[in-house]
Amino acid sequence: MVAPRTYKIKFFEQVIAGGSIISYTDKQKGLQFLVSFFGEIRPGTFSRRKTAIRNLEAVTQYIGNNKILLANFQHAVLSQLLQARLTTAFTQSGIPLARGFWQELSNRLKHKLLPRLQDENDFLYTINHVFYKKDDFKWVEAIPRQQWVQFFEKAGMNFNAGSSGLLAELLHSLKVLSYHVAQLGLEKEVEQYLPAAERQKSNTPFVLQNYAVHELENQVQAHAADEHITAASLQLKQQLVRCYEMIQHIRNGHSEKGASLQQTYLLLLLANRLQRMQLITDMLDADKQFDTGSFADLFRLLVRYEKRKNSIKEFLSQSVGYLAYQIAEHKGNRGHKYITETRRQFYRMVRSAMAGGFIISFIAIFKNLLGKLVLAPFPMGFLYSINYSAGFVLNDETKSTLATKQPAFTASAVAASLDNKRVGEPDIDNLAATVAKVSRSQIASFFGNLIIVFPLTFVLAWLYHHFYGVKIADGAAAFALLKAQHPWRSAALLYACFTGVFLFVSGIIAGYWQNKIQYGQIKERLKHHPGLKQSFSARLLDKMANYIEKHLGALMGSVALGFFLGFSGVVGKIFGIPFDIRHITISAGNTAIGVYGLEIENIPPYFMLAVFGGVLGIGFLNFLISFLLAFIVAVKSRGIHMSEYPNLFRKVVKHFFTHTREFFLPPKRKKEVVYKPLV
Repeated sequence: MVAPRTYKIKFFEQVIAGGSIISYTDKQKGLQFLVSFFGEIRPGTFSRRKTAIRNLEAVTQYIGNNKILLANFQHAVLSQLLQARLTTAFTQSGIPLARGFWQELSNRLKHKLLPRLQDENDFLYTINHVFYKKDDFKWVEAIPRQQWVQFFEKAGMNFNAGSSGLLAELLHSLKVLSYHVAQLGLEKEVEQYLPAAERQKSNTPFVLQNYAVHELENQVQAHAADEHITAASLQLKQQLVRCYEMIQHIRNGHSEKGASLQQTYLLLLLANRLQRMQLITDMLDADKQFDTGSFADLFRLLVRYEKRKNSIKEFLSQSVGYLAYQIAEHKGNRGHKYITETRRQFYRMVRSAMAGGFIISFIAIFKNLLGKLVLAPFPMGFLYSINYSAGFVLNDETKSTLATKQPAFTASAVAASLDNKRVGEPDIDNLAATVAKVSRSQIASFFGNLIIVFPLTFVLAWLYHHFYGVKIADGAAAFALLKAQHPWRSAALLYACFTGVFLFVSGIIAGYWQNKIQYGQIKERLKHHPGLKQSFSARLLDKMANYIEKHLGALMGSVALGFFLGFSGVVGKIFGIPFDIRHITISAGNTAIGVYGLEIENIPPYFMLAVFGGVLGIGFLNFLISFLLAFIVAVKSRGIHMSEYPNLFRKVVKHFFTHTREFFLPPKRKKEVVYKPLV
């Protein structure tokens, strides 16, 4: 056993030496004792996690060996439980109370600036005074659950709920939560997305659980036999499980039907209240004793919730996290088409990227021709945006590939390979294999784009010169095009990072709109629109509705990206700041125009080599920034914490060194073994 620190021994010895026991009716002394008691477990800093664990081990041992200390602790706890209202702790602490997302967010902002006044008769007052430091929840959670269970068992937290006066508070809290669950379950955003069989019933599980609560209440208040109370509590638990199944059914349907912020928020409210009802039901079991594990869970939850009750970050993480997961899923579904498994798919990706390069070559030419116009910044930016958007939309419509648009989608597919939402533990091996596939797919698309963009743009620049007698860019203008791609004579690499952010945001926009289209049932609403039904034939209307459902999300993302890129340089000029974009395929096209304008023999080899290196660096940063941002969002929305990232990275690095070829080239074609018959 690790001996307690000196000041701990002094505190406990003072209690033991006093020889007196706190009265369970003296609330003030009981509160002071608990503040000092848990102060001995609290570590100096959160970074000393092991210190908190050792402290609790020492305190557990200490109260086990000293009956006076144990009795004082029990009476101190009872003094708070018997003389405080528990309903608020059970029904409100850690549970969003506002019916709407924005209302709850507004309430948290107000209470963060001016906290609520605490009622001394509320049990939450005790929690906030015992755990008075804002980071106390960190060391409480850092101590393993089982160790808290052992502590509460040693402390004798198994007193009878009825004899302690808690029964009425527990039953009242259970009924309040039950009414909330029934009401939320009848909300349109929930009820309409239940299975068809449940919608046809007059009573869904969210309503039936309320009947089960009343039955349990009647049995407990009538002091019925243990078997009757057990049967009633089991019936309630079964209904709570069915409620969870309904929530999961709605969430599973989000990939097809989409999700809204309001629906996500309502499901969060339901899940929180159901969790709290399960804890209270465990406390009301037939043995009429606290389930120590449930009590430990509730203890840790209350400490965390009270310390984080006004946290904007935690609320947004809870409420928006699942919606982000759905948006990431829509992107991930599209991202699988950018991941090659076989040699055939790899070479198909190269061909698709070559088609994308063909389109971008013309976009680069048009962009430079537009630059010759003498216009104010805003109309110039608008024309640039239309040019970019048209190219990106054309890429989507022809199903050709643009290398830089892949990362925002493939990152979500990579995160999906972890399967965290389905199996509970991240599948790191699958992640490493998927990263290898993404790497070679990205190389294939970059290769396909560049092998077309540079030579074709060069040829187009020559054709323009041949037919119109002037070069698109020559002299200083051509040199400026080359210098703009130079890695250290310009801010090209910084601008490439900005482009990576825009690529990521455009992917989010595409996922958002795809989710919105499905949740809003846009396809069916268009097909049944009275005005459209009169204006178009049923076949044409059906075709149009299907097109919008499948393509509008991608189109919105492409248009958004076009406007991001088109107006960036304009914004930089207006505000006089170094803000612009560098996109690898556009940069390759500009380089070709610059090379033709100056003619290759007039360009120093080292300068030309640096420019080519800059173009490759631009492509790498375009990919890296957009991929990392999309991957972080997709992984975070799956509930994976930052602490797990190093393990993910190590696994990918290890896979790279053991399967290096997979990151660059498609798998070798397996030779089929031909078995010759024996003669």
